[in-house]
Amino acid sequence: MLRVLSVASEAVPLVKTGGLADVAGALPAALAPHGVAMTSLLPGYPPVLRALAKPLVAWKFDDLLGHKGRLLAGQLGGQDLLVLDAPALFDREGGPYGDANGRDWPDNWLRFAALSLAAADLAVRQGFDILHAHDWQAGMAPTYLRYRHAGQATPSVMTVHNMAFQGHFGREIFDRLGLPAAAWSIDGVEYHGGVGFLKAGMAAANVITTVSPSYAREIRLPEFGMGLEGLVASRGTQVRGIVNGIDPAEWNPANDGHLAARYTAASLARRRGNKRALEAEFGLESDDGPLFIVVSRLTWQKGMDVLVDVADHLVHSGGRLALLGSGDAGLVAGLSAAAARHPGRIGIRIGYDEALSHRMQAGGDAILVPSRFEPCGLTQLYGLAYGCVPVVARTGGLADTVIDANIAALAAGAATGIQFNSVSAPALADAISRTIALYRQPALWKAIQRAGMKADFTWAGSGALYAQLYRELAGKS
Repeated sequence: MLRVLSVASEAVPLVKTGGLADVAGALPAALAPHGVAMTSLLPGYPPVLRALAKPLVAWKFDDLLGHKGRLLAGQLGGQDLLVLDAPALFDREGGPYGDANGRDWPDNWLRFAALSLAAADLAVRQGFDILHAHDWQAGMAPTYLRYRHAGQATPSVMTVHNMAFQGHFGREIFDRLGLPAAAWSIDGVEYHGGVGFLKAGMAAANVITTVSPSYAREIRLPEFGMGLEGLVASRGTQVRGIVNGIDPAEWNPANDGHLAARYTAASLARRRGNKRALEAEFGLESDDGPLFIVVSRLTWQKGMDVLVDVADHLVHSGGRLALLGSGDAGLVAGLSAAAARHPGRIGIRIGYDEALSHRMQAGGDAILVPSRFEPCGLTQLYGLAYGCVPVVARTGGLADTVIDANIAALAAGAATGIQFNSVSAPALADAISRTIALYRQPALWKAIQRAGMKADFTWAGSGALYAQLYRELAGKS
């Protein structure tokens, strides 16, 4: 049995701001059938500590970069969990990374360097076979293994969930990180005159993984590498892509308690009840035209500015739109204006509601994902599982998981969605028109829905690939 220590800044169901949490929360169970025992290490945020039932003190730190801390051991869904209880660093109200007003905590560098140091020390002292670090918040863990435990270092994996978030801090913090002078180099933590947490982890880890094969290739290019494309290219075959999975216990229309009507690929007619309920919830007119949905952060990366530009085209072509998300104030204003222009045709909800997102996948006909870059994406996977046909930009994990409804794919019965190339108003408008044309061919549309619902994007396959990678690193393949 391989023992793996996974360190992340969030994990479902305890704390979530994005897809990182879904992956960190799902991996332990996905790995268990493959002879891998994963222990998850999380920061001791207040909600995480409240969720621990009678935890045991597993370890104490007298000097964790100037702070005291202890590791509390517990269970989460039958899986081993460790929580770094360091009140000076994590016992504060607000989100994981910032206060209630959305401002980043000024000591985030210290908070997540301490988490990483605890992970590295624990991995070595407790004899873990592998340390698996997620995103910049855990990026210093492989770095501490490299510089503080040279000669006895545990092999490490650095997973990049989104290259856009790098954890870059000023030069002045270096002397407080507890690293030797040799770490201040282009091959170490130095990055554009400061300290780069993600860059440091990618330079130190034995293997870098991303959350889709296409994204692993894309980040070698300047337009996707975010300044780190040279480092990625230098790592060669040690940069790999493994697609994220979804949890069928949480995302399955056959037993989803959030829905007005449950259904399967064999009972697609029952989706109509969910569509009518969703129309009512968003104040939309009820008709037989397609209902598009969007569940997204409202950002440039997600292509929401292009959605603003094509909203009128979507409505004039006979479609309606239900949108759930939050983000850039200008985009919120643009989408709100579109809803005001088209009452009963466009409805928006600002914020995030997990239960509503389930109802949207079950009631929508097609989900729009016009991202400029998308490391993996999960909403399109939920759409496939729920028969909500994905309309996606051809990038990253979107390209890897959705089969375009071209002539050959339709003839073979393999098409699962609609892809388009450039993230521009004309390209998205054309994709919407293609989608509406397909929707108006009921037999063809149902075939696309059923093909998507048959696709297997559970964690079973991805868990096997991660287990194989761990065994390779541990010399036990």
